[in-house]
Amino acid sequence: MEATRIFDLLDDYKKSYGDIDDALAVKRGGKWEKFSIDDYITHSNYFSYGLMELGLKKGDKIATVSNNRPEWNFTDMGSAQLGIVHVPIYPTISSDDFEYVLEHAEAKILIVSNAILYVKLLPIVAKIDNLKEIYTYNNIEGAKNFNEIIELGKANADKHKKELEAIKKTIQPNDLTSIIYTSGTTGNPKGVMLSHNNFLTNVKATINVLPAKHGHKAISFLPLCHVLERMVNYLYQSKGVRIYYAESIDSLVADMQEINPEIFVSVPRVLEKIYDKILLKGKALTGIKRNLFHWAVELALKFELNNENGAMYTKKLAIADKLIFTKWRDALGGNIKYVISGGAALQPRLARTFWAAGIHVFEGYGLTETSPVISVNQDFYPYVKFGSVGPIIDKVEVKIAEDGEILTKGPNLMLGYYNAPEKTAEAIDSEGWFHTGDIGVILEHNILKITDRKKEIFKLSGGKYIAPQVIENKLKESFFIEQAMTVGENEKFAAALISPNYEFIHDWCSKEKIHYRDNIDLIENPKVLERMQEEIEKVNKTLGKTESIKKFLLVCEQWTTENGALSPTLKLKRKVLKKRYSVKIQKIFGHSENNGNLLKRDEEGNVISSGNNKEE
Repeated sequence: MEATRIFDLLDDYKKSYGDIDDALAVKRGGKWEKFSIDDYITHSNYFSYGLMELGLKKGDKIATVSNNRPEWNFTDMGSAQLGIVHVPIYPTISSDDFEYVLEHAEAKILIVSNAILYVKLLPIVAKIDNLKEIYTYNNIEGAKNFNEIIELGKANADKHKKELEAIKKTIQPNDLTSIIYTSGTTGNPKGVMLSHNNFLTNVKATINVLPAKHGHKAISFLPLCHVLERMVNYLYQSKGVRIYYAESIDSLVADMQEINPEIFVSVPRVLEKIYDKILLKGKALTGIKRNLFHWAVELALKFELNNENGAMYTKKLAIADKLIFTKWRDALGGNIKYVISGGAALQPRLARTFWAAGIHVFEGYGLTETSPVISVNQDFYPYVKFGSVGPIIDKVEVKIAEDGEILTKGPNLMLGYYNAPEKTAEAIDSEGWFHTGDIGVILEHNILKITDRKKEIFKLSGGKYIAPQVIENKLKESFFIEQAMTVGENEKFAAALISPNYEFIHDWCSKEKIHYRDNIDLIENPKVLERMQEEIEKVNKTLGKTESIKKFLLVCEQWTTENGALSPTLKLKRKVLKKRYSVKIQKIFGHSENNGNLLKRDEEGNVISSGNNKEE
């Protein structure tokens, strides 16, 4: 790999892999539209020429709010080779955050994907002086279209061709190429400045970690504005992997069955949902098929690396693979071999199960500020360990501070926060170490293990520290629990807010002949509360006495990005949730009349349960 600037990847691709007709593909209206590498290069150049004709220059900014599509890549590469800074923005953020980001980034052009975003952002664009125009990727009546820039560039290609080549020669590896605004959970987003070198050193450090190769297909559905999906998007191109953009997250499985990909990038929640759906189908089986299914699942949960389970286990696994696991892979297109997981902690039981089923999950760790990968599990023992985020990658340094915080430095570290030198100084100390805010340890073989977020660790009134993510990840191993948040700062004991897995519980209630009107009624049901208490007790047996969940609260809503409970990267917005459920949390810790009662409903229909444990 010779690339030193992002746009060099296009020339490397052409030189190394020739022209294939599906370097990029997207499903639109039920049909796959394909673009060759020549198409990719041509459209990127036309976009550059179009921007030049519009008067944009090196250092200007273009913002995009879009789904995944080849046009996103044309915009990205066409901007990069002109020295224009790409500012990709999550489509799910609030109107206030849109206004802040677009103004703070000083974007001159905004490109959005669809009519909903166009209508939402048009009045915001009108407020921002520096933002001159809004374009759309989809054809929308009354809106300027992205293809107008392409056609403008095509008409003026001869005029700008030599100038573009001259500009490309001036662009250095350490030049700013993108500003990615971190979603955060409170306050205004911070603009992370990333250079060509930041991204490409990350690509080079992981290129031999990822077994995917030229000719393989990847399906892409995580937003390209997410730094992990974006970096892997570059990684795919460096390896000649053909990229197919799913029509939507809802059509993901159907799309996979059409294109038969070998790899995709995911967050743990997507893997959890895939796993849950597999189990639900298994539970619907009867007789010997049902018994075989559960036997295979139990076998998978015992999977160990390096053939540590012995020859007999390996023989049993081969039988399970032929009878059961091959059907799991068929459901995902038949060819799936690799999954890259990031953004949050992956439950070890999921990693074991997928590996046992012949799908190798590469759990890694990083932040937007580190472009993003700091460490990642590899494809062979001993450089993969369940429950860890893998070995620290080449040329990246990591040390553990006295308080357990993970500090890092390396060529992948951001240039800083845009127009926020004081925030940059808070994050990167005088010796150049970036303070991640995560707590962890370095194990044998330079493998990194994350234990919690520094800011999320809290202390009980008795002085004992609680690491909430550890508890939450254990709780989410239950099929009955979709999301959980541990609470109890400065209180006598730890408690949990739980958003149940309603799809699973509805199915369970049907089999148990439990009747209910709605979810409010459902979480009042004593049998549901008793069953949930059993799940809590299972987790408590794996925890220390201080960490044990003494009380829990069920909520009658799912936590999503749409209702503000989760960030765009699916992390809990703890302050938002604590404020939303402040009355309920106070009832858990502040009112003794609930002690000893299994069930107590508050004014909004959510249930407070004291379970079987007494306060200490």
